[in-house]
Amino acid sequence: MSEKHKEGHSKSYKKLQGMKTLEEILDVAISFEKTARDFYSGMIPKVSKNIRYLVEELAEEEQEHFDLFSSLKDSPNVKKQLKKRIKTPTEDHKFSDFVQLLDLGDKPDDQSILQYALAREDAAMKQYQELADNAPEGELKDTFQFLAFEEAEHKLELEKKYYEIIHSGGPQ
Repeated sequence: MSEKHKEGHSKSYKKLQGMKTLEEILDVAISFEKTARDFYSGMIPKVSKNIRYLVEELAEEEQEHFDLFSSLKDSPNVKKQLKKRIKTPTEDHKFSDFVQLLDLGDKPDDQSILQYALAREDAAMKQYQELADNAPEGELKDTFQFLAFEEAEHKLELEKKYYEIIHSGGPQ
């Protein structure tokens, strides 16, 4: 094999490594949302009353995202595209790290919960936005764009609560 051909093969292989099928991406997103739902649901009886309502809302929203991705994967329009490969987001490894549940113990403090939730929402927002940027036009792209916006809203709400509780000396 000529050097030029080897170089082209290497570049093609590297490009393929930086891509995933839409099915793989949806499977990771479903796992991510399921883990988030399970994490927040498990935290509800453990967190302080200051943030319990917020953790309950997050658990409900993550369930909605899980349901959305699950139904999207079964959509006839999306099923046709599941084998299509798209560029893997830059933050893919950070996003995938959150598929594992974090154990914060039986009495987690508000700051730990909020920091973890902020990191999850930030990873999700970046992941979904980049997926929206790379996904083919249609239902999937629209869904990733919608979720990127929604995760950004969650992050903003969490940042406000974090500032209120941690930096302002507690809820007013």
